[in-house]
Amino acid sequence: MERRDFLKLGGLIIGFPAALPRQLQAAGGFTPNGWLRIGQAGDITVLLENTDIGQGSWTGLAMLVAEELDADWNSVRIIQAPADPKVYPHLSTGGSGATIVGWEYLRQAGAQAREMLIAAAAGRWQAPRESCRAEESRVRHQPSGRSFTYGELVEDAARLTPPDPKKAPLKDPKDYRLIGRAVPRRDVPLKVDGSAKYGIDVQVPGMLYAVVARCPTFGGKPKKYDAAAAKRIPGVREVFEIPAIGRMPNTASGIAVVADNTWAAMQGRKALAATWDLGPNASESSETLRELAQKQLQGPATYVIQERGNAEQAFAGAAKVVEAIYELPFQPHATMEPMNCTADVRADGIDIWAGTQCAREINNLLAGFSGLPSEAITIHNQWAGGGFGRRYQWDYPTEAWQISKAAGKPVKLTWTREDDMQHDFYRPLSYHRLRAALGPDGRPVAWTHRIVSTSIREVFDPPERLKDPAAVARQEHGGSEILYSIPKLRVDFAPLPSCVPRAWWRSVSASFNGFAVESFIDELAHAAGRNPLDFRLDLLREEGEDAAVIRRIRKILEVVADKGGWAKPAPAGCARGIAAFYSFGSVIGYVATVSKEPNGAIRVRQVTGAVDCGTAVNPDSVKMMVEGSAIFGLSAALQGEVTVANGAIVQTNFDGYRAVRMADAPAIDVHVVNSGAEIGGMGEPGVPPIAPAVANAVFALTGERPRKLPINRS
Repeated sequence: MERRDFLKLGGLIIGFPAALPRQLQAAGGFTPNGWLRIGQAGDITVLLENTDIGQGSWTGLAMLVAEELDADWNSVRIIQAPADPKVYPHLSTGGSGATIVGWEYLRQAGAQAREMLIAAAAGRWQAPRESCRAEESRVRHQPSGRSFTYGELVEDAARLTPPDPKKAPLKDPKDYRLIGRAVPRRDVPLKVDGSAKYGIDVQVPGMLYAVVARCPTFGGKPKKYDAAAAKRIPGVREVFEIPAIGRMPNTASGIAVVADNTWAAMQGRKALAATWDLGPNASESSETLRELAQKQLQGPATYVIQERGNAEQAFAGAAKVVEAIYELPFQPHATMEPMNCTADVRADGIDIWAGTQCAREINNLLAGFSGLPSEAITIHNQWAGGGFGRRYQWDYPTEAWQISKAAGKPVKLTWTREDDMQHDFYRPLSYHRLRAALGPDGRPVAWTHRIVSTSIREVFDPPERLKDPAAVARQEHGGSEILYSIPKLRVDFAPLPSCVPRAWWRSVSASFNGFAVESFIDELAHAAGRNPLDFRLDLLREEGEDAAVIRRIRKILEVVADKGGWAKPAPAGCARGIAAFYSFGSVIGYVATVSKEPNGAIRVRQVTGAVDCGTAVNPDSVKMMVEGSAIFGLSAALQGEVTVANGAIVQTNFDGYRAVRMADAPAIDVHVVNSGAEIGGMGEPGVPPIAPAVANAVFALTGERPRKLPINRS
């Protein structure tokens, strides 16, 4: 674009990508080439690459830009950046990393624009740069009181050479005007009035609708089906098989039914009367997995993750030895919006509409499958009704691509709730054997932890990579980093082979390792005759390279104990439990208050939380994330599980997989602690400590230690 044409369009575009997004080039008119656009009317548009899957990232990430831009927040508009991996480098949303990654580059984008606007104003006034300052979308000349709006400055600013964004000065935290302030989330009104369009809402001219019949047993394939019967259903257009594709389980083989609407496709699927070749995995069940796990718990370790001193030797002369085995089942993601994807496959290009956490990966994958260049593939990222890691998979976009390619038309693929529940990528099944040797003073002198789980890495990594202990250890977050002061330590891992697909479930391995570690430390406190809070604080010694993190954990424990009434008697018929955990750069602690119902079920009455994510960009969003994480984790702790029979998931819907509902949800009170530490994530770290806090409260109430989840087993 020529500079003259650029200036005629009357906008200042700031960003670090070198190229203009091709999708917006094709649309004609001026479009931003980065994360920020300012128009002549003073309107400010922030483009964000990360997917908002309910975590409030739209508001928080835009606040980072607006803070350094010194923008009037009311003039800021937020839109989804084009999912072009050659332009935008941060198209993956996962690992609680949106704010961690965006903390620097988004503030730099705002600071870069601010410096250009100030320079433009100083040039007009022929005044020293130092005499001008930005404030509320204006640049003011401090000696004279004169000012320009940002809109009035965009043409002059656009003539300037953009400074190196990494050299643009960032604010001192004491000068923040937006960061740290409770700001209403921008997505909420859109979701309330229905203007937020999710993947399942997508409409494309001329599109058809599809569902897929999949073998219930993982690894099975179609054996026999009645395509003619399916086609007799009014509205059904086509019936054809789609094969498994790729080394990873991107799709299971199945039978696609394509119709004029989703209901007709679903009825056509029923009419198939399909029978299946169950393949090699039909003998797998929860029972066979448990038998193998018991052997793995006692046998030799496959990988040693961490070792400090000779832990086994310390058990010989210990004053007391404590041992426990914990078991956690497979967990589905159970997102509110089932998986769906609309695909338009043509000879010269592919368009994909989906709410996805991994737009970049989908682009690369489909480029490989189709042979088209990545530039010919457009991912239209949509609002997503929950992710929790499930939308970091590419099976449903791959299926939609296969079906649209075969049908020769745009196709919307919809998964039913039953499809979603039985063909998920589940949280791994895991077993834990922990042993500790206590000295005469009751403090642990040795600790061993055998982790047995259905490894995520075995699903996604080639066999040669699995020989690297460091790569395997990285999946065992929360088990391999014991921050309690224990002289001798050994953590090892033994993979549990399974046909069940598994992947990243909210907080990944920290969700089950956190339960084992924080439950066991509670057991040791009681074995030593100590108050569980005091015992933890005694073992959290601020020393070594982890001193700063340990200091944060101590603070969170102290705050949550104070706010949760730990030192006070619990209400009649209730008891309290405490736990805290560090993961994804943040520390979260809970005090849970529980009671026992007349039918014997455990009910959580109150949850008090404390969170330190370094700096809470939007404290209200941080509190909401902790509340949501607590409810999510309570579903798994209290009543949620899926089981395996004949190589298939038994549960099909929410009648079998019981999530916490509104009537069961406890009162939740969250307190934010700003430590000023390096920014941490918030999507996942609220999950790991909730289950042990509840389990520890159950022990305090009943004297029985829950070691197998869920606690309220039907």
